[in-house]
This record gives sequence, structure tokens and C-alpha cells, in this order.
Amino acid sequence: MAKDKIIAFIDFFYPPFRRIMPEQTFRYAVCGGSNTVLGLAIYFVSYNYFFHGNDVDLGFVAFKPHIASLLVSFCINFVVGFLLLKFVVFVDSNLKSRIQLFRYFLSFSVNLVINYLLLKLFVEIFYMHAFLSQLITTCIVIVISYLSQKHFSFRTSSKTA
Repeated sequence: MAKDKIIAFIDFFYPPFRRIMPEQTFRYAVCGGSNTVLGLAIYFVSYNYFFHGNDVDLGFVAFKPHIASLLVSFCINFVVGFLLLKFVVFVDSNLKSRIQLFRYFLSFSVNLVINYLLLKLFVEIFYMHAFLSQLITTCIVIVISYLSQKHFSFRTSSKTA
């Protein structure tokens, strides 16, 4: 099964980190880091090659290129992130899948709003480069995301599901 192979691959690299972090935190760091790199790569490609730094006009709404790239990146990261967290990181969670998905969606949405606001602040107010702004914003959102996923979306319920 793919999830077993992913877990075995990640766990192969865990022994040197055993003394400094629990296995679940290590798995989160690897999965979250991989998903973050994927998101940044999608953002970079979207901004520079799909949207070419131009506004995206859908007819009923227009997006600045950095915001359109953020939306494309987050759509893909939502699916990949949920699957990794559910099946690789928080495997002990006994909440029902639909509850996890709903909570993950809420947490992800809050992170998207924070990311959006910080990106607008850095790019449109501080005039920072879009990709650098996304890197800084990502670091802030990672901390918020880990805490919300661990203690809300995928927590282990005291009752058996």
C-alpha cells in the first residue's frame, strides 16, 4: 500500500531525530515540509509561467497574479496535505474521516486567510517581491497550521469513534 511505503520511507530517516522530537512531529515535519515545497513550487510556476505577473480576470472577479498563484497553490496543497496528515502523520486519530475533513477545511481556510492577508501586506504595502513574501508568510503559517492540525483537525478523541 502506498501509505505504508511512505511511512516506511519517512521512518527510515527518523533514528537520528529520535532524541529531539517524537515520531509524529518528525512525520509532520517531513510531510508538511514536502507539501510546503510543493506549494512554493506551484506558486513560483503559477506566478512566473502561467500568469506571467499579469492580473487574472475571470470576467466576474479579477485577481492580482500573486493572489491567483496563492489560490492555485492552496487548492493542490489542500488535497495533498489532508491525505498526508490523515494517512501518514495523525494515524492514531479516531475522529471520523468526515469530521477530520471538515475540521481540516476550517483550519486550512483560516490559514488561507492569514496567508492572503500577509501576502497582500508584504507585496502591496511593503512592496516586497511576491515569492519572497510567500516564503516569509509560509513560515508563519506553518507554526499556526501544526498547532491547529494536532489539537483540532486530527486530535485523538477521548471516546472511541
